[in-house]
Amino acid sequence: MTKIAALPERAALAVTGEDRVAFLQGLVSNDVADSKPGRAVWAAMLTPQGKWLADFFILSDGERLLLDCERAQLPMLQQRLARYRLRSRVALADAGLQVFVAWDGEPRQDGVSSVVAPDPRLPEAGWRVLAADPIPVNATEADWHAHRLRLGLPDGSRDMEAEKSVLLEAGFDELNGVSWTKGCYMGQELTARTKYRGLVKRRLVPVMIDGTAPATGSALVRDGREVGTMRSTSGGRGMAVVRLEALGSELAGDGATVTPVVPAWMRVESG
Repeated sequence: MTKIAALPERAALAVTGEDRVAFLQGLVSNDVADSKPGRAVWAAMLTPQGKWLADFFILSDGERLLLDCERAQLPMLQQRLARYRLRSRVALADAGLQVFVAWDGEPRQDGVSSVVAPDPRLPEAGWRVLAADPIPVNATEADWHAHRLRLGLPDGSRDMEAEKSVLLEAGFDELNGVSWTKGCYMGQELTARTKYRGLVKRRLVPVMIDGTAPATGSALVRDGREVGTMRSTSGGRGMAVVRLEALGSELAGDGATVTPVVPAWMRVESG
């Protein structure tokens, strides 16, 4: 049975105007032209130095590009994007839409006006849904986080650090969050150099937790040496940034045992 949950901590930023695709194209990591009704794109906005600032799903209703983003980041995104508007014929505004997510089956429309597209990261990830009005739900936000942690999917600032995290550490390559063919965008040079020079030394990976979950930001230790950092948790699962050489080990954090579990979709070179 399809599960659907509301995500009240997310919102949608509308980008309108005839230059909307070209405007975003030079600012985000993925190919904005691929976003069409029924097809979403996952992308990130980076610093000029190639470090993560925010990520979002780009959906389209044919007239607008809708950035499904963290609600707390919407004002920052709107402000930063506005800096680059210059003479582009675009407008930026809170779309006033509620964000839902569905998995284990396609969501039913049932006459509700909504913008729906598959999550582009993994088929198992489900569907993104934007709607002006409430729609019936049968799952909780916590259920969604348990699902995405089982899949090893990152969730914005819960799992990444602004101006510190690198996209390829967080799976953006394997999870279809980067275009290698569209040309330049802000932060593109470091992202490409990281890939082609094999500079990734750590990865954001799902973990199993035996004991009380370590706090976000807690050090993970192996043989007395710090080899990782805890990120988001839910129940006995979580996400952690771990050095490649420690991925096959049990780690200690805040009195708990933390075991990395590399998902099938992730490509990891031996550390």
